[in-house]
Amino acid sequence: MRSFRAQLTLRFTLAMTVTAVVLSIASVLTLRAILGRELRESILNVASIQAASVVDSPDGAMHFHEWELTPDEAASVQDLVQYAQVWSEGGQSLLRSQFMTEDLPLDRNALRESHAGDLVWREQRFAGADILSLYYSLARFGPAHDQHVIQVAAPLTARSAMVRRLSLFFALVSVVVAVASALGSWWLAGRVVRPVHEIMDQAEVIGAGSLDTRIEAYADSREYRRLVEVLNTMLGRIQDAFVAQTRFTADASHELRSPLTALRGEIEVALRKDRSPEEYRDVLESNLEEILRLGRITEDLLMIARAEAVGEVGPGGGEDAAAQHVPGGPDAARASPGEIVSTVIERLRPQAAYRQIALTAVTSRVRVTVPDTDRFARIVWNLVDNALKFSPVGSEVTVTLGSHAGTLVLTVEDTGPGLDDDPERLFDRFVRKDRARTPGAQDAGTGLGLSVVRAIVEGWGGRVEAANRAEGGARFRVEIPGEG
Repeated sequence: MRSFRAQLTLRFTLAMTVTAVVLSIASVLTLRAILGRELRESILNVASIQAASVVDSPDGAMHFHEWELTPDEAASVQDLVQYAQVWSEGGQSLLRSQFMTEDLPLDRNALRESHAGDLVWREQRFAGADILSLYYSLARFGPAHDQHVIQVAAPLTARSAMVRRLSLFFALVSVVVAVASALGSWWLAGRVVRPVHEIMDQAEVIGAGSLDTRIEAYADSREYRRLVEVLNTMLGRIQDAFVAQTRFTADASHELRSPLTALRGEIEVALRKDRSPEEYRDVLESNLEEILRLGRITEDLLMIARAEAVGEVGPGGGEDAAAQHVPGGPDAARASPGEIVSTVIERLRPQAAYRQIALTAVTSRVRVTVPDTDRFARIVWNLVDNALKFSPVGSEVTVTLGSHAGTLVLTVEDTGPGLDDDPERLFDRFVRKDRARTPGAQDAGTGLGLSVVRAIVEGWGGRVEAANRAEGGARFRVEIPGEG
């Protein structure tokens, strides 16, 4: 594959060469046409003069108007119009120029055409050279010359020589243009692609361990500066994604290792000696809790991965998974957003009552739908469950559902302790508030609930934000573009 520099040089050189050749050909053809027209005008003028001389003789004899030249003088003007001859209708020579030693070549077809009154032109050969002949009928000068035609000719040597010289000149010019274009375009293309090579050289040395490095290649044009800015922006995004992925991998490993370590420890202790059935039952129940926790973490991670996948709009799992972890029930797929919110609230009321929290829902009739009802139920569940976990006894949690300009708006507010200085960090994976402020360690969750919410909402083209209320407590607001 040819380089961009070579392609640019080749195309520019080819374009310039073709242009030069076309202009050269056009110039040569134009000059040839101009010289031909001037030569014809000159021959026609001579023919008119000689015809008048032939027919105007007082004694009635035909003769040409010619200079009295010596042979040497005649040779010096041999390139001038100097050939003239009078023919009869039958092709008999009646008169010719005094310096001609032989008759001009006769074209009998042209002779017949000229008798009809036309001016007939022919290119012929005479005395080893090309000539241009004009057949000029003398009938226009009176009936005495009805059968007479004058043939006037001039050599084409001078015109042909000039055309050849000009053709050679333009050929040399085309060669010079081609060479100069190749050299100039090669040099110019080198300057054009130099910033690209600098950018590539700097980009090639950036690896996983140097993602904080930025491209600083010199670029003296707006387009290259923008290219550098775009690449640096992309590198910044890659760095952020790499750091987040690294942190996520470490956190996930830690979160998965903890229940696995607990499982292993309890099983090893149980196997050191014989136990009673009640002791084995306690160990199995404890193991089941850890297994369920592992299952929740795994399914939350899977939900986030599917929600963040490009173009993923289908359900986050099967119907059983939706019914188990998104308590909208198996019929949630056919429910409206308001019905889903009401169902989730009713299923969370026992938890709210246990913690003495007032849980209320304010839903208005909305005419928009969501891309996936199971996932919408998961959003409502995670937000309300999160509010219940971190609200103190005697507080309130309010869920509001409405719509605005075709956008579904879900708001969850509580009167709890509020959020930290960086609310956006709550949506990161495995981020939890202080467990000491949670009613029980078992209520701490997997640290993925809000991450699941953000992944689903942003996957639908919506947005979710968290903020502190002026009167105290936290507010989570979700906006989802509706489908109807």
